[in-house]
Amino acid sequence: MKSRNQTGVSQFFLLGLSDDPELQLILFGLFLSMYLITMLGNLLIILAVTSDPHLYTPMYFFLSILSLTDIGFTSTTVPKMLVNIQTHSRAISYVGCLTQMSAFLIFGCMEDMLLTVMAYDRFVAICYPLLYRVIMNPHRCVGFATLSCLVSIFDSLLHNLIALRCTFVENMMISNFFCDPSQVLNLTCSHTLMYNVIMYIIVVIFGFLPISGILFSYYKIVSSILKLPSPGGKYKAFSTCGSHLTIVCLFYGTGFGVYLSTAVSHSPRYGAVASVMYTVVTPMLNPFIYSLRNRDIKNSLRKLHGRIL
Repeated sequence: MKSRNQTGVSQFFLLGLSDDPELQLILFGLFLSMYLITMLGNLLIILAVTSDPHLYTPMYFFLSILSLTDIGFTSTTVPKMLVNIQTHSRAISYVGCLTQMSAFLIFGCMEDMLLTVMAYDRFVAICYPLLYRVIMNPHRCVGFATLSCLVSIFDSLLHNLIALRCTFVENMMISNFFCDPSQVLNLTCSHTLMYNVIMYIIVVIFGFLPISGILFSYYKIVSSILKLPSPGGKYKAFSTCGSHLTIVCLFYGTGFGVYLSTAVSHSPRYGAVASVMYTVVTPMLNPFIYSLRNRDIKNSLRKLHGRIL
């Protein structure tokens, strides 16, 4: 195949989840249902938080931003997949692929940063309850949210700069239902020393550091909870961070599961199926985890339902 410059016109082809024509209608209905559930669930969380003054706290402020991020994260990949199934086309333009990759990185990194900030919020609430309102004041909360957004954009720009400096060939195949950044860069970039160094720096900054922050926060949280004298106080303290810990385990667990499954199976199509877990299933489950385990959210949703009726 003839190599082209990165400024030339080319297409990528998304191989998707299956080549079986009989499965396409089932996949379309399944992913459309999951997408609508994700949109509805996260919109309800946002409406519940914004409509109830009792939920104007840092924890629910970050939760509403997390729900908005989940909407963007899913909307980056699923609609294009549904259009491809409906039109029986797998092509995506070079510009469209880079745009999808950029949005995917922004929302994915944003979720990573928000989970870290929410872990810090729970750490302050449990370990320093008397100083909580002082430390987590509105200006600092907005600053954390803004910083998370800027860091996510910076991560996306780094990946785009790497991709734009790489050469690519016409009509390359991506073994997934979206432009997975790792696959796009592996297809277009030669693994030079500079490329490997930059990728390791990105992994450390945007992967290792957030996970370390979450682990350190929960280490301090568990240490503080174990010092409480009453079992009721321990249960109440654990319940305040149970939903967040569940989402953290789900997000990182599915992400590491995708990495391990592709490393063990060496099957690109199996990796595409596994990536559905953290790109589609996790954003769909997040609002259910918070609404089912959180009394304040359930009460706010009941009030919202009463107002609508």
